[in-house]
Amino acid sequence: MIRLLLADDQALVRGALAALLDLETDLEVVAQVGRGDEVLDAARASAADVALLDVEMPGLDGIAAAAALRRELPECRSLVVTTFGRPGYLRRALDAGASGFVVKDTPADRLADAVRRVHAGL
Repeated sequence: MIRLLLADDQALVRGALAALLDLETDLEVVAQVGRGDEVLDAARASAADVALLDVEMPGLDGIAAAAALRRELPECRSLVVTTFGRPGYLRRALDAGASGFVVKDTPADRLADAVRRVHAGL
């Protein structure tokens, strides 16, 4: 079972992602937060394997949250999920330590596959 942390400041988006990913037999959403500065504590408390991080959040953006996870909890990999598929975001996310990057219009089955690949270190 892959344990997921969802971080997105839009409650509807966060809830929809949780509902979709919870349908997968090998994925379990174990924590949800609406602010980037809540990611590290939630990842620790939930023992999340993978954190899905929105780029733009209050408190701390998803790229900074990915860097904090890499530094403080390297066993929790991060997958940046954003509305904006800009090359600058991709480069910054990967440089910060994110293991993957997907846009929010990615089909649910491809998002689940991205989570699996990030978890596996691919």
